[in-house]
Amino acid sequence: MSDPPHPPRAATLDDVARVAGVSGKTVSNVLLGRGGVSEATRARVREAVEQVGYQVQHAGRSLSSGRSRRVAVVVPMLYQPYFATLAERLILALAARGYSSTLRIAADAAAEVAAVSGATTAGVDGVVVAPLWTPVEELGRRAQPHLPVVQVGGVGTSPGDRVVMGEHEGALAVARHLVETGRRRIAVSWYSGGVRHPADERYAGYRRALLEAGLPLDDALFVAGTDTNRRRSGYASTVALLRSGVELDAVLCVNDATAVGVLRALRTHGRRVPDDVAVTGFDDTPEARFTTPALTSVDPRQADMVAAAVQMLCERMDGLEGPGRSVRTGADLRVRASSAPR
Repeated sequence: MSDPPHPPRAATLDDVARVAGVSGKTVSNVLLGRGGVSEATRARVREAVEQVGYQVQHAGRSLSSGRSRRVAVVVPMLYQPYFATLAERLILALAARGYSSTLRIAADAAAEVAAVSGATTAGVDGVVVAPLWTPVEELGRRAQPHLPVVQVGGVGTSPGDRVVMGEHEGALAVARHLVETGRRRIAVSWYSGGVRHPADERYAGYRRALLEAGLPLDDALFVAGTDTNRRRSGYASTVALLRSGVELDAVLCVNDATAVGVLRALRTHGRRVPDDVAVTGFDDTPEARFTTPALTSVDPRQADMVAAAVQMLCERMDGLEGPGRSVRTGADLRVRASSAPR
């Protein structure tokens, strides 16, 4: 009776090093996400890992390095396309650096603080958070994080590492675009609660464009829904605006989700877009290209935001010290049919 066949030998780190043409130390540095390795070498090592079928031993690696190789990704919701896409991009970018992710939904201010402070994110090496409910300076003060934290977006000035969206330049560009296409009664579908003041970067951009054109700021054109991260909020607030009888020829929306609701409200009330009313969004989410008509929106360069946030977080997790840093990514106007000149 013949002996059973031996199971195939598991690939080792040395196998990866041999195929990639680098040292075992370099392979370890790549798998641990350490600096000092070129992107070309990292790509070669990752290809070698796939080729030989090397299985990273996370438990052993965590014990030897004192790190879990896990990051908490904290977003306020997933039903809003912007945050769903942001979470996916962050998780994939971290995976490319050798980190797994723990996704946390922070549905209110207390949940944001708990996630950043580590109360609900135990066992991670760092946190990347997209704050919505808590001003970022207050979040940093209340949470007092003991782990590396990078904030993506948010209102206010953070004492820690932060990636800033080009909110002012984006809102200014889209408001100027509406003025240039002949719109003079530009309504605004804004944040829940109707908070607005010049310190709000998007509102400041809208306000500046109107003042440049010599147009008045009319309170009757300012509406806010109950939840501006949902389409139904844009729909309901626009219906109320139309029923008020106020004259309007454009609606500048705080995000694409609101704009989708605005488009439906205008269509169901016999207003043609863009002939009667132009509509614009913000975030340039994938659905902007598939609305009818296609939605003009502001691209906040989310991919650049993610790349900057992951880079800063990895540097902190690798031991970088020093004061908080801020990266501003800018914004780009994407003009589509919903705001075509009349």
